[in-house]
Amino acid sequence: MPREFSRIDRIGDQMQRELAQLIQREVKDPRVGMVTVNAVKVSRDLGYADVYVSLLTTEELTEESPQVRDSLTVLNKAAGFLKGQVGRAMKLRVTPQLRFHFDTLLGHSRHMDNLIREAVGDKPVVDRDDDARNDGASDDPEQKA
Repeated sequence: MPREFSRIDRIGDQMQRELAQLIQREVKDPRVGMVTVNAVKVSRDLGYADVYVSLLTTEELTEESPQVRDSLTVLNKAAGFLKGQVGRAMKLRVTPQLRFHFDTLLGHSRHMDNLIREAVGDKPVVDRDDDARNDGASDDPEQKA
């Protein structure tokens, strides 16, 4: 019987939680801003961990945005410090090298949502008034017959 989660997946999930806390509490550089750790993918040999982050802003960001580039630069420079802290917190014999990437999934999901709204519109798929009339709760004797 196969396991639900492999050891690598469990390490990635734990690293995601630890890194989110460490970045929030320990990285004091103002260029980082509000960073969310979306995912951590660990290589099978525990050599590298790709950390996918997004920034909480009101504007649409891409990988080329100066705010994103500054945040990734700061995080990649702090990777050695964060690696040491994660290794101590998780008590790993081998701690993966951290590589930070901007997660573009949020931008893609917003774009897809906008496309769906354009195609379907903002009206609901099922009219709620029709549901109330068709469920048999009406007092109209013609509908009951």
